Amino acid sequence: MVQDDSTPNWWQLIPDSAGDYVNGTWKPLQPMQSTYGPNAFASAVLPDGRLIIEGGEHNFFGGQTNQGAIYDPVADSWQSINAPTGWGIISDAQSVVLPNGTFMLGSHYGDNEVAIFNQSNLSWTIVYPTNKNPNDGSADEEGWTLLPSGNVLTVDVHQSSTAEVYSPTTQAWSGTMSTVVNLADLGVCYEMGPAVLRPDGTVFAIGATNQTAVYNSTTNQWSAGPSLSSISLDGDGAPDAPAAVLPNGKVLFSVAPTTPSNCFNTKGLQFLEFDGVGLTKIASPTLPDTGQTFDSINYLGRMLVLPTGQILYTPTSKLAWVYNPEPGYNSAWAPTITSVPTTLLRGHKNYIVNGRQLNGMTQGAMYGDDAQTATNYPLVRITNSRTGRVRFARTHTFSTMGVATGTAIVSAQFDIPADIELGAASLVAVTNGIPSAPVNVNIICKVDSIFCDGFDLVVH
Repeated sequence: MVQDDSTPNWWQLIPDSAGDYVNGTWKPLQPMQSTYGPNAFASAVLPDGRLIIEGGEHNFFGGQTNQGAIYDPVADSWQSINAPTGWGIISDAQSVVLPNGTFMLGSHYGDNEVAIFNQSNLSWTIVYPTNKNPNDGSADEEGWTLLPSGNVLTVDVHQSSTAEVYSPTTQAWSGTMSTVVNLADLGVCYEMGPAVLRPDGTVFAIGATNQTAVYNSTTNQWSAGPSLSSISLDGDGAPDAPAAVLPNGKVLFSVAPTTPSNCFNTKGLQFLEFDGVGLTKIASPTLPDTGQTFDSINYLGRMLVLPTGQILYTPTSKLAWVYNPEPGYNSAWAPTITSVPTTLLRGHKNYIVNGRQLNGMTQGAMYGDDAQTATNYPLVRITNSRTGRVRFARTHTFSTMGVATGTAIVSAQFDIPADIELGAASLVAVTNGIPSAPVNVNIICKVDSIFCDGFDLVVH
């Protein structure tokens, strides 16, 4: 799903019959309520498969809003949501879906207040976490990164070189840690870049300054990462910028020049990869009509990890690009199916797939407080053995929304399309572009007394 920026209108990108998104087609979806056209808002896919969006730093290119909406992909319909009690503004808010499936939304009003969403009745509960850094002043502009432990990491934006970890169990922050180098743009825009969990359990935090840092979620220690000035122009940074974890474990992200008086220069956009040690500059996308290098304001870009392992990049224009990373991934990161029905009825709902690491090793793509595009949930992809046609079964009712769940058996439900091709097929669970080993299945059809054998209708 892609929003027509600052409008109620949304579009769906449908891959072609080979599962290719570059050659896919765009289909309009039902719009949200006519009063709601947000820019820079919180968003997440919920465990039941619906999409929630909340607030916006701008509404129809105007001021801030506390509106929200939830999208039902089965009905292709939106429902408006009331704001948490007392929240007159839900600006460019950070959000995260915790491992137990709870959607947690950051407050515009201070560090020690968050809202917890009840997806069954669309209501909110205000929670007051304790022990947040008292010198930070505000959680506004911070981002949240889900860790393998189920805790949430944030880097402070109002104090130099500090970070905390939130425990959903105790509803408390850990207290201040040093990030070794300063990542926050203090005194100008008070912004941060994305902080991305990699499959090895480290978080790569990209500064609004020209510094980066690495957090080890196992040892709870920070270390300095490579300076952006080591490969790009001095003064480059990533205030409000997108990043994505590639299937090979590298991190793709964008940077642009910043100055003491301007966080968001309009020229000089560059794309880099981090491999766990150093940085590599990669070619920027080019314009299809002229072949010239595309340039834009860094904070306008968004990234999404596609099921193919490619990265969809949308920079608030009429153009979108797909990035093709170097192929390959560590097989230890792949989902594993432990059980799934092998005879599947066309149009049947609520089949269950069980397995390990079905939610992936990371949230996928990150941005921070302005946008969340997490894809740490399994998709079910079915490929017909005779024709090679690719279809996706809708997945929902995820048993966990955690990451890097290890040897634990987790599950999801999936619905077979009513018009899927019949006969022998292979089924995989795919998360963040990494597929499981295939399982051989057979798609059958039954309508009253009419059965389908894959090619002909046979009346029994």
